[in-house]
Amino acid sequence: MSRPTIHDVARVAGVSLSTVDRVLNGRLSVRHATRTRVEEAIRDLGYLRNSAAANLSRRRSFRFEFILPSGANSFMRMLEAEVRNYAAGLRADNVTVTLTQVPPFDAPALVECLKRVGAEEPDGVAFVAVDTPAVRDVVRGLASKGSKIVTLVSDLPSDLRDHFVGIDNIWAGRTAAGLLGRFCGRSRGRVAVVAGSMVVQDHAERWLGFQQVMAADFPHLELLSILEAFDDATMVETQVSKLISDYGRVTGIYSLGAGNRGLIAAIGDPPARPHVVVHELTEHSRRWLQNDRIDAVIRQDPAREARSAIRTLLALANGRSFDMDENRVGIEIFLRDNLP
Repeated sequence: MSRPTIHDVARVAGVSLSTVDRVLNGRLSVRHATRTRVEEAIRDLGYLRNSAAANLSRRRSFRFEFILPSGANSFMRMLEAEVRNYAAGLRADNVTVTLTQVPPFDAPALVECLKRVGAEEPDGVAFVAVDTPAVRDVVRGLASKGSKIVTLVSDLPSDLRDHFVGIDNIWAGRTAAGLLGRFCGRSRGRVAVVAGSMVVQDHAERWLGFQQVMAADFPHLELLSILEAFDDATMVETQVSKLISDYGRVTGIYSLGAGNRGLIAAIGDPPARPHVVVHELTEHSRRWLQNDRIDAVIRQDPAREARSAIRTLLALANGRSFDMDENRVGIEIFLRDNLP
């Protein structure tokens, strides 16, 4: 039997030769459904192995480093699993993805990790950014040595990185305010916000967007000072319990980070509980929605973010353009009645 060719892949997938070429070379300007058909044809025909051999003969290989926060954050663990899953499918094409964990919000630990992986001169680095001067300095050094830089979930100033993969966090915060303000109604009340840390842009931007809408559309609701609990469930429970004890009644709570098991432990059972909006659809937040412990979840898709980050690094390392729109990650809003 003759070896399958790119023409066979195009015929089986029902696409043009140029589309197959874009998929094979990691370009992002291909629709997801089309890319899936091409990838299935490649697997069915066995062409992927020959593509890998061609890469080997040209000594083309890529090594990317992902740095994610450690700990019990369910979303980060889902993101880690999706990165591993997508990367596994690229091994035959000589793409190696290595994952490292650092403590969340720990800028010195992130700096040391970036220095360590940078010493090995990877083709690209993707990481959840902590925005401090020391982090900015080490990122500049990485970029100067040729590594492509992708920030993931939480950003840095755009001149320091090649691309950001994640949601628009200001709009996420504005969306949370619109939801929570409506849940709380027109009576006067107090609203609390629980964050991880303001040293990460995603939390700072969500807080900014939330304040904008609360001030403009819900001035009858008093916005209390933000709580920073470092995504730690025990700290969240302690701080929220104290806040409720101090103020008696809190009408609404927006949790813009993680550690929400502590929040649920602190707020009590319905119907006396405050209205609550949280981020990320996990096994826990799904159950809380179903059991009326929270009102809404704002979700970002970890699988899409993992795919987009790896594809972006591959395109950047190849010196190829990519479709910015395909890389854009939107948000989804889930209530009890529209859970998937």
